[in-house]
Amino acid sequence: MGAPMARHLAGAAHEVTVWNRTTAKAEAWVGAHGGRAAASPRDAAEGADAVFTCVGNDDDVRAVVLGEHGALAGMRPGAVLVDHTTASAALAHGLETAAGAVGVRFVDAPVSGGQAGAENGTLSVMCGGTADAFAAAEPLVAAYARACRLLGPAGSGQLTKMVNQICIAGIVQGLAEGVAFAQRAGLDVDAVVETISKGAAQSWQMENRARTMARGEFEFGFAVEWMRKDLGICLDEAARNGARLPVTALVDQFYAHVVARGGRRWDTSSLIHLLAND
Repeated sequence: MGAPMARHLAGAAHEVTVWNRTTAKAEAWVGAHGGRAAASPRDAAEGADAVFTCVGNDDDVRAVVLGEHGALAGMRPGAVLVDHTTASAALAHGLETAAGAVGVRFVDAPVSGGQAGAENGTLSVMCGGTADAFAAAEPLVAAYARACRLLGPAGSGQLTKMVNQICIAGIVQGLAEGVAFAQRAGLDVDAVVETISKGAAQSWQMENRARTMARGEFEFGFAVEWMRKDLGICLDEAARNGARLPVTALVDQFYAHVVARGGRRWDTSSLIHLLAND
């Protein structure tokens, strides 16, 4: 997702330097969009007004941001670090502290909208940080987002993303059950979806995943392995704050069964596989 986000920044006339753990990917991006490929996160960050990270998990963020060759080591005081990774709120708190120690502002800014949202510049971005840090980041994020909002102090963006994933988990399971029921009942799934999506059952998941779900096609969205990572973060945070997430915990176990069937890289709508292939 970082590649199209960087493309939108370049398209908005910003000078962009990129770094990727796979050097060939960074070089290919520069070949297509201009700018410069850096040798390390520190090299990429040196002299920049803003640095954006978008990687896999907490450990990946630490590896890219902290340490001798991390982005913070190259950032100048007054610059802003924006982390788009879906990670823990605890990591966001730690990064804000580490950034503040060298005079850098920090925003945790996980995104929703998937690969298509990144490609089309229509992501929703949930932010945590100070008003000053957000003010520095928001005009830049606008290059690839249709919505960008400050929800509170550092960690608030990650907590909001957890709410997002909790809601999605329940919706996708309900949709899978509804589609599987329609199939067993001999209904035309496309016609059913066309009808009920105009009423109270409407959702993004229904409009974008119900038909491919019915066809057993699971190559269109967010991978199961990444959803399990995100739900794990939700469940860990719930254990700390006392929230009860019975449906989320159940759906996480359903996804574990999908993985056991070889669906690690299937998209999240593959929950129906457990219902249609028992």
